[in-house]
This record gives sequence, C-alpha cells and structure tokens, in this order.
Amino acid sequence: MIFDVAIDNETDLDGWRAAARRLRLAGIEPADVNWRVGQAGPSLFGRPAPEAAPGALFTASRAFLDLAGDVILHRSDQRLDLLYRLLWRMKDEPRLVEIASDPDVRAAAIMRKSVREAIHKMHAFVRFRRVESAAEETYVAWFEPAHRVALAASDWFVRRMANLRFSILTPEVAVHWNGKALSTSTGLDRGQAPTEDALEDFWRTYYASIFNPARLNPRVMTQHMARKYWRNLPEAEIIPDLVSKAQGRTEAMVQAGPTSPSHRASRIAALQASVSAPDRAAPPQTMAEVTSGLLQCRRCPLWRDATQAVPGEGPATARLMLVGEQPGDQEDLAGRPFVGPAGEIMNKALAEAGAPREDFYVTNAVKHFKHEMRGKRRLHKSPGAGEVRACRWWFDNERRLVRPKVIVALGATAARAVLGRSVSVLEARGRVEVLPDGSTAFVTVHPSYLLRIPEAKAKAAAYGDFVRDLRTAYALATTD
Repeated sequence: MIFDVAIDNETDLDGWRAAARRLRLAGIEPADVNWRVGQAGPSLFGRPAPEAAPGALFTASRAFLDLAGDVILHRSDQRLDLLYRLLWRMKDEPRLVEIASDPDVRAAAIMRKSVREAIHKMHAFVRFRRVESAAEETYVAWFEPAHRVALAASDWFVRRMANLRFSILTPEVAVHWNGKALSTSTGLDRGQAPTEDALEDFWRTYYASIFNPARLNPRVMTQHMARKYWRNLPEAEIIPDLVSKAQGRTEAMVQAGPTSPSHRASRIAALQASVSAPDRAAPPQTMAEVTSGLLQCRRCPLWRDATQAVPGEGPATARLMLVGEQPGDQEDLAGRPFVGPAGEIMNKALAEAGAPREDFYVTNAVKHFKHEMRGKRRLHKSPGAGEVRACRWWFDNERRLVRPKVIVALGATAARAVLGRSVSVLEARGRVEVLPDGSTAFVTVHPSYLLRIPEAKAKAAAYGDFVRDLRTAYALATTD
C-alpha cells in the first residue's frame, strides 16, 4: 500500500519532519511512501498517511537533524526518500549517521557537501549593484545557486551588510533585508536586477590588482570560479585579457630587478637591528630608563600590534608591588596600567582594604597588549610563556630598582612571572612565599576575574575575598 505525503515547498524541513514523525510512529516503511511537494499530483493508488497514536514519541539525534537541514536544500528528487530511509533505519541503528561507509549515509554526506559548496559559491560570487531609483540606499543581486540555498546563505550577508537594505534574486525565491529582518518573496528573473552600477570599475580594478600571472592555472581557476558564474561578475570581463597577457607579464617580472622594500618594512628592520639582544643589553639604572627602554622594546612580537608599551607607575621606593597580567585595551591607549574596568574594581577594593593605591608600585608581567581583532573590537588574548619570559627582563629590573617588601601577583600569568613557575591561583592564593631576593610573594586573583562572575551573590563573595587578600598583603608590607 502506497501512502502519499506532501510538504508545502521544496525546502519545507518542518513539514518533512512532522510528516516523517507520523509515518515512523505509524510503522510505515520507506518503500511505501510517495513524497511530493506542494500541489504535485498524488500517485494513482496513493492514500493519505495515517495519523500517529496520541502520545507516541521517539527521538532523533542532533547529528541527523543537522544533516537533514542541509540535505533538504539539495535539488535531488531522491532527497526526501533518502532522509526518511535514514530515519527509519535509526530505529535499530540509533548511531547510523556516524557510519561513514554506509551507502545511505554516504549519499546524504555527498548531498550535504554539494549544498555547502553551493552556499560558499554564493558567498563568493554574489555581486550587489545599487538601485539608483530607490528612495533609500538599496542594493540588488542576481544569482542562480546550484541548490536551494538562497535563504540559508543570506545570514552571512546580513552580518556583513546589517546597516544596508538589499535583495538577492534567484529563480525560485527572492530574499530581502530591510535593515531589521529578512523576508522572502517569489523568485524573479534576471531582468529584474540592475545590470551595472558605479562600482563595476572598482571590481575590475581590484581583481586586476590581485591577479598573479605567475601562478595562473586556468584549469584550477575555472574549478573555483566556474564559467556559469561569470555573467554575474563584473571582473569576469577582464579575465580573458589577463590570461592572454599572463605569460608576457611573468617573463617581465622574472627579468625585472628586485623591488625596494616598503618604508615600513625598512623602518621595522632598522628598529630591530638597533635594539640590543637580551643577553647584552645594559640594565637600566633608573625607573626613567625603564620607561624609555620599554618604548623601544622589541624582545617579543607583541609590540607590532600594540599602540605602545605600558610601563609601571608608582613610588620608586614602594614597599608593595602589584603585578597584573598585561595591559588591556584602555591601558594600551592611555599608556598607564590598570585604568580600565579591572583597574576600577582594584582601586575600589584597595580603598575598602585601607590600602591607598598611591602607596603601591603597579605594573604588569607583560608590557604590551596582546589581542585579536573581532570586527573593529580588540579582544584580550592571554600572553604565552615565551612572551612572559621575554618581558621578565623588564620586570626583574623593576623589582631590582623598587625593591618592594611584598609583591602581589594578580592571576596566573603574574604568578608565573613572580615565582618563575606555573601555579594554580586557587591553590597558591593567600600563601606567603619568600623569594630569593628576600621579598615576599603573595598570590590572589586578577580583578578581571571578578568581572566575569555572572551571579551577583557569588560575585559579591569573591569581591569580599579579594578585599581581604589586599588587606593582608598591605599589612605584610607595612609591618616591620
């Protein structure tokens, strides 16, 4: 007996899941199901699928649901049958989708790969053109994806064009972003999209500038940029000319002499050459020499991306030294330690502990801000052991010149610099350790740790412990 099952449209995953759930609970085998889409006519002897018994349930793995979300976007007419066959077999083989050698699993994996490649191609080869007649700034692109991925690929464009209005037209669906939400409409033909705009020449100039004739491989190029996409790409117009001239340009490059390095590269090389090696550098004799030396420090690569080195500050004869990990974003810009959110918490805690910051020498184990870019934001990245070791030369000279009685290490990186070894902050916290130079080391948490505690009660308790640690360290430093 054949059962007819319809879903609303070609990518109706929710409809397929609901129907597949009913079929499996009713015990309908894959061979007895005729899947169809929308208003497609039923089979000659097809019957409606039965309803599942009330309260009947089963579960499918997250891996299978993720796989189904990709496979349903494929253009194969067999995809719905394949997915239901996998779901049916998972009754007896719950981890079926993990068996890569299984023919059904392999077929689904091939479909998924093809769908994801189609999404990648859409991200790479969609070209927006401005609609000059639109009241608001609006961009429209035309594309013919290999599979039904227009909506799935659109979130990527939203993240990159969130403040612009745009539409992506395909033969089956048009996706629109109005600056607030995505919407869809019926597919449109190529004639509904603008054919060119003022940016055409920029695309051609950009592509010509990155085209490397010495690495030209036409076969590989057309694998990655199939010719069927060329009619949507303004830069495709110049590809034949670039290819035809590639050999001549390559020969000219070989015959030409070496170019001079850029001014920036020359300046960096000169700075590196001017800095003494760590084992030959003359130790600074004053805190002013420490500060001026740090501004030229090239002992590790962190200086390249930082705004400036951040020296310590405070009385040159302070009895207590506070050591943090590294400057943060605000410290890097200001050139002073602990002036950001962590510094505000530390200053407040010092005041409650009766230990004025003005009595301390405050510094960091690493003097340059290590970070990674996330959009326009610079996000903190913990220094590695090599960077701590490279900056240890400056920290040791600060200790030699200030000669503090007590050194408070704030966090694990600072503890490594102070103690010369890795320790667990929670295990070493509050423990007094005498260092070879006669000073006393005291480990506690970094104030940024308090910022990361989400629960208010736990944050208050941790802050109270931090205040007590600072009070204890201050008492050790001021007691003769």
